[in-house]
Amino acid sequence: QGCTQKYIVKNYFYYYLFKFSAALGEEIFYITFLPFTYWNIDHSVSRRMIIVWSIVMYIGQVSKDILKWPRPLSPPVVKLEMRTNAEYGMPSTHAMAATAISFSFFIATTNLYKYPFELGLVAAFVFSTLVCLSRLYTGMHTVLDVIGGALISAVLLMLLYPAWDMIDHLLLTSPFCPLFSIVVPLVLCYNYPKLDYYSPTRADTTTILGAAAGATVGFWLNNQYAAPAYTSKSFQPGFPLVTGTMVLVLARFFIGILVVLLTRWLMKSVVLGALGYRYKFPICDLEARRRLEVEVPYKFVTYSSVGFTATVIVPLLHELLGLM
Repeated sequence: QGCTQKYIVKNYFYYYLFKFSAALGEEIFYITFLPFTYWNIDHSVSRRMIIVWSIVMYIGQVSKDILKWPRPLSPPVVKLEMRTNAEYGMPSTHAMAATAISFSFFIATTNLYKYPFELGLVAAFVFSTLVCLSRLYTGMHTVLDVIGGALISAVLLMLLYPAWDMIDHLLLTSPFCPLFSIVVPLVLCYNYPKLDYYSPTRADTTTILGAAAGATVGFWLNNQYAAPAYTSKSFQPGFPLVTGTMVLVLARFFIGILVVLLTRWLMKSVVLGALGYRYKFPICDLEARRRLEVEVPYKFVTYSSVGFTATVIVPLLHELLGLM
């Protein structure tokens, strides 16, 4: 499974298009787009997207390890990715994430901002379709995997939509929100389905749930002690329309991403070092880092810190620098 296949690229347009589209379903996209939405578009939109994304991705990841459907055989297909090859195939979580994020963003913004409904619908469809097609092009999924992932995500989105406002209100106002946001994801991560061999699905799931947990605690704190999320406009400048606003948006984004990435690097080093000291293993020991008692706290603490930093620390820094 770790062998890299040799292949010749005959159409560089499709190659780079679908390699880029595949990245839209991975961490690099989540860690940039979701915070960007929170810092520059609207808090309520970001909260709803994160809620839907975390629920959809957890169900998708667990479904893979319960169904245990294999990925496409290679040969005949050529696989352009190796990291996720150890995972099972059905459903495609890239397809699930793309469908959930694009359509939840469309649904959440369509009533808040004035733009053509058809344009938003087409944009969401094109985004999710490109990511779905990228999974076929890279040889990582069958057509059934992709269609199944997109349909499961669509059904979950329809089921969650009627409860959006209620869930959002509880996460912002309930005194139990911080405890619930930390304990429930941790329980889910520690009780993740066990496999006969190592797969990165548990680590990826813990990353997602950890980031969502940290962000949710941040949402609650902001609403309790900073600016009420339902009434404040100080953090919600809306869609950038003029050059001056664009400069402000870019400044907020690049400063915020720098702080988020520094937080991730620092917390990875600190948490992994502490766990290595506790369980007596060198931090370069990959097998030790894959153990349940190491992997879950390592990923969860690191990415919950990232989520908290993005929703609390970065906005405070923006305000301090006069970027609000």
